[in-house]
Amino acid sequence: MLFRYPKLFVAAALLVALWGLSRVRSSGEDAWVRIPGSIPGRVRILLFQASVGALTEGEKAQLCYGVANAKSVRILPVAVRVYPSANRCVEIVPQHTTHYTILAEGFDGSVATKSFTLPVQAPPGEPEQRVQFAGLRVSERLPTATITAATARR
Repeated sequence: MLFRYPKLFVAAALLVALWGLSRVRSSGEDAWVRIPGSIPGRVRILLFQASVGALTEGEKAQLCYGVANAKSVRILPVAVRVYPSANRCVEIVPQHTTHYTILAEGFDGSVATKSFTLPVQAPPGEPEQRVQFAGLRVSERLPTATITAATARR
């Protein structure tokens, strides 16, 4: 009976396959075929923080992030390549107070963002460095000559 109408069987199989593939694209709760490892839902940022609340200049820290349902991830201004992960940390060494922002793009085109500022302080105990110009410190005074009316006439 199955092979009595092979063209009808093939046509029905193709229709079911096309219907299943259209459900993958929408990837809703009711889809019976999903991309392996994907969880239905919108993109979410699970975690975005630094390992410390503040740094001293020259110190290292861990910048940790976690996303769900993300197709791509960017962290600004981090130069290290990042990718979607539920829990990952990258090493950072900011030279000054820095504002970090994470952008996660979902499979459905939605974007989630989160940001924070990591303060960086000058090393304790070191005096402020003064600007030097031509070998002299700004706080030093140059010797001045006093011009009197008697010397000006000469």
